Amino acid sequence: MPDSSKSNWTSWSTFEAGLLDSDWAASWISPVEDVDTGYGNRPAYTLSSDFTLTGEIRSARLYSTALGLYTASVNGERAGTAELSPGSTSYDRTLYAQASDVTAALRPGLNKVEIELSDGWYRGQIGAFRLPAGWGTVLGARAELHIDLVDGTHHIIATDSSWTSTVSSTTRADLMDGQSIDFRGVKAPTETVLVDIVEAPPIDWSPAPPVRVVSSRPPVAVRQLKPGVWVADFGQNASGWIRLEDLGPEGTHTIVEYGEHVEPGGDLATSHLDSHRPGEPPRIFSQRDEVIAGPEGNIFEPRHTIHGFQYARITRKGPFDPSTMTMQVVNSDLMSTGSFECSNNDLNRLHSIGEWSFLGNAVDVPTDCPTRERLAWTGDFQVFASTATRLRDVLGFGRKWLRSVRDDQLADGRIANFSPDGRRIKNNVDDQFAMMTGSAGWGDAIVAVPWELYTEYGDEQVLAENWDSMKRWVQWTLDSARTTRHHARKQRSPEPEPYEEYLWDGTFHWGEWTEPQERDDEGKPINPVQDNPMAWFMADKGEVGTAYLYRSTNTLSRIANILGHHDEAATYASIAERVRNAWRQAYLRPDGTTADDTQASYVRALSFGLMPDDLHPPAIKRLIDLIRAAGTHLGTGFLSTGDLLPVLLRAGHPDIAYELLFQRTAPSWLYMIDKGATTIWEAWEGIDDAGHAHESLNHYSKGTVLRFLHEHTLGLRQTEDSIAWRSIVIEPTPGPSLTWARGSHETPNGRIDVHWRIDGNQFFIEAEIPAETTALIILPDGSEHATGSGTFTASSRLFLEPGQSPAETPVR
Repeated sequence: MPDSSKSNWTSWSTFEAGLLDSDWAASWISPVEDVDTGYGNRPAYTLSSDFTLTGEIRSARLYSTALGLYTASVNGERAGTAELSPGSTSYDRTLYAQASDVTAALRPGLNKVEIELSDGWYRGQIGAFRLPAGWGTVLGARAELHIDLVDGTHHIIATDSSWTSTVSSTTRADLMDGQSIDFRGVKAPTETVLVDIVEAPPIDWSPAPPVRVVSSRPPVAVRQLKPGVWVADFGQNASGWIRLEDLGPEGTHTIVEYGEHVEPGGDLATSHLDSHRPGEPPRIFSQRDEVIAGPEGNIFEPRHTIHGFQYARITRKGPFDPSTMTMQVVNSDLMSTGSFECSNNDLNRLHSIGEWSFLGNAVDVPTDCPTRERLAWTGDFQVFASTATRLRDVLGFGRKWLRSVRDDQLADGRIANFSPDGRRIKNNVDDQFAMMTGSAGWGDAIVAVPWELYTEYGDEQVLAENWDSMKRWVQWTLDSARTTRHHARKQRSPEPEPYEEYLWDGTFHWGEWTEPQERDDEGKPINPVQDNPMAWFMADKGEVGTAYLYRSTNTLSRIANILGHHDEAATYASIAERVRNAWRQAYLRPDGTTADDTQASYVRALSFGLMPDDLHPPAIKRLIDLIRAAGTHLGTGFLSTGDLLPVLLRAGHPDIAYELLFQRTAPSWLYMIDKGATTIWEAWEGIDDAGHAHESLNHYSKGTVLRFLHEHTLGLRQTEDSIAWRSIVIEPTPGPSLTWARGSHETPNGRIDVHWRIDGNQFFIEAEIPAETTALIILPDGSEHATGSGTFTASSRLFLEPGQSPAETPVR
């Protein structure tokens, strides 16, 4: 016990835990749905109960969840701040509950608790073609209101047969298409709820922070196109919805349509988000909310849907006051963990649009885009996870998503293309889409993402809870490599070479994806997926597949050692070496060139450790030749773009890395900036010179360049074998015209701050190193300085004079 004369006790701290699944006593209740208007058009339902309290309230907690999307209220006051609850999960196996403090909403006497319930992720539309989610056909809700009175009594108001059901004022609610609300107070019949007619998995609690309204933005400009039609620009592409306070007189009908782009004439443009399937008519894209004003001053905030947009078109007969309209920015409430700023405003803008793009897609799960598909494609987060950790705390966010990836894993070990998988490919393996499941770079997320989270946060649990799924995935890829061959290889040689059992070329791969498109003689972009889908589908992508087979098997060996599975670690290490040798025999020529001979193939070979050391120089030379042949433009796509600049820099070519970074014509990052992008585009030419949009304008995969800004421009990164930032390197590589950079990163040991600046030929640096952290600071003149926690300052020559040694540079 401490000596009270020397120290004081800290103040008491308390915490609460949610109900365990076995603690729940409430029944599942479901609304009475007399008429099914079809997915995308169904209304929301209000489930409610009245109850009386006879004493003063001490505290009250509402525990609730649903099969569907729900909002809850007590006496008309909203319960909690979480949005889009209970979130996006694989509902056949995982369901999360939410807890809210509703003490202030209760009162002695008569009280009412209400749950508004809609289709949401559970049975609403999903994906580019707006197919219905297949988790279930009947909505359900489960809730318990726990009330403690001052007199010591405890009351539980639980969902049961006494609750009632009615159609709510939300006459249409779809997560993707939008929401309609009629505030005129039209009374619908009230019926007794249905009880325990749904089947649900055990209730759990999410490790991720909730989705919330994280900010509100007024429009930066509003233009009236014609009487009754306005287009508002909110200055930022984001995920969320419009809040309207001015709804007009009773009966006024207001339509709000959302999009990422306006055509040159100023009207909303969404045709670039239409979905096309070869041989079928396009699926016309739409995000549309509607509201009919009631007799009172209602506020319209459509919380049963979500949209990706920068612009909104408002249509109304009658006057409209734009000052009463705000964009509600909605995403997972992820804590900021990193910052970057430098003397170049273009790079600052690039960092901003990359971060906004990630946040717009961090809506309970890491989606590909917040508009056309809004699916958590495994490949997207596989490439972006290492960048996401530099921006936000994504440990819980990533763990939650990985649980869905495990839930959706097919019986044979394949990883679904996206998770949660509302198409439930694991139960529909004869579906045509099942043939496109199990791709390199996508399925490998089950290995790559836990590894990134572990190296960032040092939490072995994220490795342990995914270990079995990792092994099942890698075993499927090894089996596929051994038992299948690409048809072109069969034609060349009916009998396989012994090494071919480690070539993963006989199953479907998405490949590099979204590389800059070539153009035909008329200058029109060539889209192989649309123009010749069968040839694209059947193309040999074994170079990509085998490269990822090596990386995942090698990573699995490292994970096995960490978890104490040393025999398996040795086995996987041996297999990984055989895979690497097979890749070299199949795809590497003696002169260091690759069979695919693309920028991506060299970047992948060098960054994955596939290229032998003695062939690094010719491989780098060929990569540079390809870059120069493209007019000093990048030629990488989805999988390799994040590694392009680091590969060049590590090979001793920071000049070329920065030439690509500062390239202003397409394909390039600054082309996006010059075209006014506020988020990262899916296509390198997302907006063409005529001002027309193409593909999604919020698709964060190419934002992996932000990692280069943190790790090389600022210069802050972990050492190669470090876990949880215990050992770091600070090695700034100033680009041309850059005179300063500053940034920070929150690590498990505390915050690291770095600030460097250039004055003439002098380079100055200051860094704050947290406790339990060792640092190696490498200055531009090559001098190295080892340090521990505390403040480090130094200066050096930016460029050494002939004969000058780095050791002559002063350190303070």
